[in-house]
Amino acid sequence: MNIEFLQEYCGKWPGITTDIKWDNDLCFSVGGKMFCVAGLDSPLKIGFKVPNDDFEELSVRRGFMPAPYMARNKWVLVIDPGKVSKKEWEKFLKESYNLVKARLSRKKQNELR
Repeated sequence: MNIEFLQEYCGKWPGITTDIKWDNDLCFSVGGKMFCVAGLDSPLKIGFKVPNDDFEELSVRRGFMPAPYMARNKWVLVIDPGKVSKKEWEKFLKESYNLVKARLSRKKQNELR
């Protein structure tokens, strides 16, 4: 897992924007709402939104933790990206994108198409 994979994989979805926040975090957003944040400092750490039902299980999984400041919104932080397979990364990222996109207004969702 690396930043280039994140940019390539997430960059092909409708409505994606990226920017740098908090000095050194690459943020991926849909409709102006963040769905993934990657720290650009080493070691790589990546946070993203997960379904409510999966939050507790993922929060205690090896290499994961509740995301600081965002855990109340059901975000996890992967502190060891090597513990996650490419297939899982793709699932987690797409799921996070879809969760955040679903909370946008209908008008905003229609603008993304």
